[in-house]
Amino acid sequence: MTPLACIWHWAATAAAPVLPVYLRRRARRGKEVPDRLRERFGAGAARPDGPLLWLHAASVGETVSILPLLDALGHAAPGLSFLVTTGTVTSATLLGRRLPAGLAGRVAHRFVPLDVPRWVRRFLDGWRPDAAIFVESELWPNLIAATARRDIPLVLVNGRMSEVSRRWWGRAPGLARRVLDPFVLVLAQTEADAARYRALGGAAQCWGNLKYAAPPLPVDAAELARLRGLVAGRPVWLAASTHPGEEAIVFAAHRRLAPAHPGLLTIVVPRHPERGTEVAAIGAPLRVARRAAGQDPMAATDVLVADTLGELGLFYRLASLAFVGGSLVPHGGQNPLEPARLGCPVLLGPHAWNFAEIVERLTTVGGLTRIAAGADPAATLAEAVSDMLTSPDRGRAQAEAAAGIAAEEAGLPERIAAALLPLLSLRDEAAAASDGRDGVGPEMSGPLGTGIVDDRN
Repeated sequence: MTPLACIWHWAATAAAPVLPVYLRRRARRGKEVPDRLRERFGAGAARPDGPLLWLHAASVGETVSILPLLDALGHAAPGLSFLVTTGTVTSATLLGRRLPAGLAGRVAHRFVPLDVPRWVRRFLDGWRPDAAIFVESELWPNLIAATARRDIPLVLVNGRMSEVSRRWWGRAPGLARRVLDPFVLVLAQTEADAARYRALGGAAQCWGNLKYAAPPLPVDAAELARLRGLVAGRPVWLAASTHPGEEAIVFAAHRRLAPAHPGLLTIVVPRHPERGTEVAAIGAPLRVARRAAGQDPMAATDVLVADTLGELGLFYRLASLAFVGGSLVPHGGQNPLEPARLGCPVLLGPHAWNFAEIVERLTTVGGLTRIAAGADPAATLAEAVSDMLTSPDRGRAQAEAAAGIAAEEAGLPERIAAALLPLLSLRDEAAAASDGRDGVGPEMSGPLGTGIVDDRN
């Protein structure tokens, strides 16, 4: 054990007595489920019979990215069960709503234990997974080390490593090697991510980005038809996944746009729905309706705050264009592929480094509009929205170009699934249960978290 790994091990052990207080405080703020806090201590195992694959996804973005992989694995190996762990309440809720058809009875969800050695051991002793998949950038030293000691094969999929994270880990090369060495396969999102992992000693490859293979966001067709009836004839635009500081800009943009676009309806979907009351208050004196309060966008409504979970697909389909948030403030942006898959033209601010490779590809084919940084972001945003509202042909052309990019990597989940099945000794079962899919992967050659966990969802 390296000195830093030893320090982390004992620091986490020493912190264990106060962590229950920390978790209860999070539960009071809605950040934990009170009745499920024991899962954070590694309890609550209910291992099914047969082979079990464990997948760990930190939050919403990572959870969405593995849905097509779960689907591919489920089809390829009908006898395989899944344990999915996450760290946030919203990701747990989303998983329950978005699981591929037919998998609900084969997938168990638990909140990942905090990285305390005793709690990690309890978790692994209870579940005994046959293999483990970590998603994107979840590198927890005690959890990884304990998994490796049990000879459980470890894989990192859709790995990402920002330059900031690489520099951070580079200051602790011994710890970096200890964390990365157990992974028998590291699949990075981009070649740049793969190069950063290799610089730290990981044998990383780039097969593609699972975010390209995610299914379109779901929608309640009846509710979409009802809302379309309510807003018929009105110009509608969407500010999606907004972060603090962006809503005030969006409301200011609405006030600039309204005189030139009579009947304009602006829809704001905050990234964190619990901010709905706060966001609605920012909009005063505009006439604001809140979806979580059961309020519809009536004829006199200026802004609808859609502060509900799991309905973004509904509003991308309802709007004529969408600004994707997290990009007018230095957060790094949210995923522009989600509206692109649904034919909704995309506007994006200057701060989009979380999805730099995706943004570059969309920009190259004319698949999005960038909003430049400036002294008056509300004016710049309003101008871009107005241009799109008054030039529907331009919006359609942009949406078609973006949809082509969004459709790439369609076979990636099957390719990754084919590479993972040998870890579970399911080659024969997979061959016998083949349903005609032809994705074949290459043979394989055999407050408690570390690093800078990138906040890209």
